[in-house]
Amino acid sequence: MNEMPISYYETPSWDPGTYDGERRRLVPSFDLLYGSVGDLVARQGGARPAVLDLGAGTGLLAAAVVAAVPDVRLHLFDRAAPMLAKAQARLSGGPVEAVTVADLASALPPGPFNAVVSALAIHHLDDPGKRDLFRRVRDVLRPGGLFVNLEQVNGPTAALTRQYEDMHERQARAAGSDDAEWEAALRRMSFDRCAPLADQLDWLADAGFAPVDCVVKHGRFAVYAGWRP
Repeated sequence: MNEMPISYYETPSWDPGTYDGERRRLVPSFDLLYGSVGDLVARQGGARPAVLDLGAGTGLLAAAVVAAVPDVRLHLFDRAAPMLAKAQARLSGGPVEAVTVADLASALPPGPFNAVVSALAIHHLDDPGKRDLFRRVRDVLRPGGLFVNLEQVNGPTAALTRQYEDMHERQARAAGSDDAEWEAALRRMSFDRCAPLADQLDWLADAGFAPVDCVVKHGRFAVYAGWRP
């Protein structure tokens, strides 16, 4: 749902107190999607890898990475300080080495990082903004480094996008999302600027990633990745 020409800076913020439960109800195959990101980072190998989490929120994705790579060194990056505070509390005990309060259009920490990860944040950017971010992500990765994005995507046609939206609602309601929560989700999604998966894989390749691939897909949710040569 990306019809509205809304700036990334105007997208509404989540409530850190309710975010985690809403995410689990509103993201089908939550454990598979989030867990696959951690698995990809783990398969990179190496001791104490440095990982940048873009749009880190309350640390749900970072926690999945820590579960797969206990000695990871995390840099959390998000525009919402209250969300980052919850992430730091969740991840207390050592893995968080740095925190940056900034939006995705801002300069990235220089790294170099072994991996850059993100979950359900980059779709707030318009398409040129996504392509620019992909290039900037490549620049802060080590050679051989991984970029992996858990993302909400459009279908290749408008008809398939509508089917994915219908699937999403059915699955969210089956997971316990009520009318009020779903209506709030629709209001937030009206600000989204999603793009088809195939386009985003092409943009990764254009930014210098090779290979690129979709690792997991469930309706409108996908985990895709690219490696810096």
